[in-house]
Amino acid sequence: MNTPAFHKTLPSAEDIALARESGRVLSTVLKTRAETQQIDFHDEQGMTRTVALPTSALRLLLEVLTEIGQGNVVSIIPIHAELTTQEAADVLNVSRPFLVQLLEKGEMPFHKIGTHRRVRYQDVIDYKNRIDAERRKALDDLAAQAQELGMGY
Repeated sequence: MNTPAFHKTLPSAEDIALARESGRVLSTVLKTRAETQQIDFHDEQGMTRTVALPTSALRLLLEVLTEIGQGNVVSIIPIHAELTTQEAADVLNVSRPFLVQLLEKGEMPFHKIGTHRRVRYQDVIDYKNRIDAERRKALDDLAAQAQELGMGY
C-alpha cells in the first residue's frame, strides 16, 4: 500500500481566489438530498465529459476548497492508512525521535514491517484528540484555580 504524501506548499493567491469562488458555487449545488450529482468537465478541445459523483465526495471537495480558500494546505488521508514515523510526526507536528519515544512508551499502538514502524492514521488522530482534551482540562483547571486565588484571570 502506498503511504500518503504530505505536501506543504501553500496555495497561491490565484488558487485561493479560485477555491473561494468554486466553493461558493459548489455549496449552492449541494443543497440537495440527492445521493449523486453530475458534473460536466470541458477539455481543451471543447469536449464535454459528464461525471457522476457521490454527493458525499462533493461535500468533501467543498471542505477542501474552503480550507484552500483560507490559504491552508490540505492533505487527504484514508482513515485506515498506515503512516511512517515521519509522516505520523508531521501530523502531530512533533519530531520523529519524539514520536518514536511515544510509540516505545506505549502511548499509541504501532506495528513493524521488518525494522520499520508503522502507525495507523486513526491511532495518530485518536492520540492527538486525547492529548488535546487533556491540555484543555489542565488549562481549565489552572484558570479555575487562578480565579479562586483572585489572581485576576
